[in-house]
Amino acid sequence: MEVKPLKLIVESILLAAGRPLTLDQLLAMFDDKEKPERADLREAIKALQDDYAERGIDLVQVGGGYRIQVRESMQPWVSRLWEEKPARYSRALLETLSLIAYRQPITRGEIESVRGVAVSTSIMKTLLEREWVHVVGHRDVPGRPAMYGTTKQFLNYFGLKNIDGLPSLAELRDLNAIGEELQLDLAEIPGLGMESANDEAGDELQEETADADSDADSPGPPQDAAADETSATLH
Repeated sequence: MEVKPLKLIVESILLAAGRPLTLDQLLAMFDDKEKPERADLREAIKALQDDYAERGIDLVQVGGGYRIQVRESMQPWVSRLWEEKPARYSRALLETLSLIAYRQPITRGEIESVRGVAVSTSIMKTLLEREWVHVVGHRDVPGRPAMYGTTKQFLNYFGLKNIDGLPSLAELRDLNAIGEELQLDLAEIPGLGMESANDEAGDELQEETADADSDADSPGPPQDAAADETSATLH
């Protein structure tokens, strides 16, 4: 099949799907008589990407395959289509997710050791329900604690082809700008070389009307961190 009609078919399929599709899933849309070669399909995808180079949409490859999406630079205008504000997540949740992403596979106890506070059950529940993380195995130690890693849904949500698409720790030497944007405290992640902010965020998913309380003066083992007024907004 020629590239021009093939790229129109691929474009139509991806627009109708509304989700990422792999090459195999795209090939499954063709019957045996008209099924293109994988090389031809890749060429059609590349042709579409070239067509979109100066448009407000883009064809990208993420963890789950290929998808057509609004170009990131168009977000300020497109976001006004929705009155509902995006969910707000606590710094504690984002720190936990960051540790899983950068140090996977990692256990809950290892996360707590780095952060210095207990990881709330609600944080892990939120990450699992959003399908950003999943259990990838169990550590071969007494109690066999679950080890967590990121998922394809995590890659899709953050627009990553694979986990190597995350910024390297070397690229994160200056995290002040990131801290201002995401309100993350990654100071205790080995290798970042930052001083601790010495404050902890709430362990709950924070909506606009969320309330939290804490008992910071209580003695004993580490407790869930108190809610921080500053939380990050993910788009």
